[in-house]
Amino acid sequence: MNTHGETELMAPAGSWEALTAACNAGAGSVYFGIEHLNMRSRSSANFTLADMPELVSQCRAKGVKAYLTLNTIMYDNDIRLMKKIADAALESGIAAIIASDHAAIAYCASRNIPVHISTQANITNTETVKFYSAWADAMVLSRELSLTQLAHIVNEIKRRRIKGPSGRPVRIEVFAHGALCMAVSGKCYLSLHTNYASANRGVCVQNCRRSYIVTDKETGSELEVENENIMSAKDLCTISFLDKLVEAGIAILKIEGRGRSADYVHTVTSCYREALDACKRNEYTAGKVEDWEKRLSTVFNRGFWDGYYLGRTMGEWHKEYGSKATQKKIFLGTAVKYYPAIGVAHFKLENAGMKQGETLLITGKHTGVLDMKADGIWVDGVSYSEAGKGQEVTFCVKKQVREGDKLYKLISA
Repeated sequence: MNTHGETELMAPAGSWEALTAACNAGAGSVYFGIEHLNMRSRSSANFTLADMPELVSQCRAKGVKAYLTLNTIMYDNDIRLMKKIADAALESGIAAIIASDHAAIAYCASRNIPVHISTQANITNTETVKFYSAWADAMVLSRELSLTQLAHIVNEIKRRRIKGPSGRPVRIEVFAHGALCMAVSGKCYLSLHTNYASANRGVCVQNCRRSYIVTDKETGSELEVENENIMSAKDLCTISFLDKLVEAGIAILKIEGRGRSADYVHTVTSCYREALDACKRNEYTAGKVEDWEKRLSTVFNRGFWDGYYLGRTMGEWHKEYGSKATQKKIFLGTAVKYYPAIGVAHFKLENAGMKQGETLLITGKHTGVLDMKADGIWVDGVSYSEAGKGQEVTFCVKKQVREGDKLYKLISA
């Protein structure tokens, strides 16, 4: 049992659909980016300054904290925009800003904006925690630390009474699930060297994920590295030892994935929410872990490993490009109307057909993610066992669907 306090579950929000999915799935907080000064400026559908009031308001209404990532390295020509974003965040009532560049950290401190130190700062020891405590109440530790090292830092914070600007003990945050980079805490320059797109500016092209041929420059002989993408790490998954992270006193568990889909956010957040609640009730069992791992494998992943938490000295590498998810989704169409009195949704099948009994997925800005079985299909008031592309269908949906929501079907990969 965690004797250090409640563990907060932080989920990624790279789109409105993902934001709603995270809130509905039990996240205690979400993190998101604005404009281009964040580490997912290329891969996620970043929000704008105009979106921030609505975003924070939506989170508050559901009792979820909203954190803004402002965590790239910054040049002089970025400072004006950084300050503009930070000021807008303060006005919107943001819970905290996640930053690594000292310019952003110092400016937030000058405006009394709570700060979380990003993993990009590569914090690996208690002295560095103490240094940053002048500005920050929470810190993401380096991804390369072991569970033993994490627990030691947490205990040292408590023993030495290291407090942040709020006067409360510094909270430690770690990544629990999602993509891992081959570089130390994401500090990579491969994309910059090959494509002039810096990972430290949030525009990594992920060329490390590909296969490569090694060429002898003297003889011209070529060697292809078989069965391993030697720079592409498998995804982190801690669900099988989440109880150990909780016992170590980790205050915030962070799910990676602002570039991932809403159904990914929904599934991963739901599993880790259930696991944290099971730890709290002393109901965390091997059987439940097996079920969570099976569900996590249905959404995007490059295969799983436990990172460096359990003392590994070498990473585990992905054997092939792309996802190893056991399910994939096929876009069917969009919602036309919802009839709340009878719980029926009306969709136009724009891309593909559907059959009775198939597993469906509905996503939308305010809907988040809904999954269900197609128990009955109606076309022009007549019941059918299937419907084809171009037809308009109705079927029962227990929760509200909005016009424009997207409809998918899930199939085995």
